[in-house]
Amino acid sequence: MGLGDKISNKAEELKGKAKEAVGDATDNERLEAEGHADQASANTKQAGEHVKDAANDVADGFRK
Repeated sequence: MGLGDKISNKAEELKGKAKEAVGDATDNERLEAEGHADQASANTKQAGEHVKDAANDVADGFRK
């Protein structure tokens, strides 16, 4: 996983946490739900990148 992807995914996750916290503090259920959705999206992207990394590690093992 590239450093840019890691930073982007982490930023999306943190944005989601902030939205969730603000939504919770202001009793704004829509904003809180958006925060949950942003976090889920970031986590899904991170999982996909981890799968790619694992596949590359396996491929590297065969190349050696």
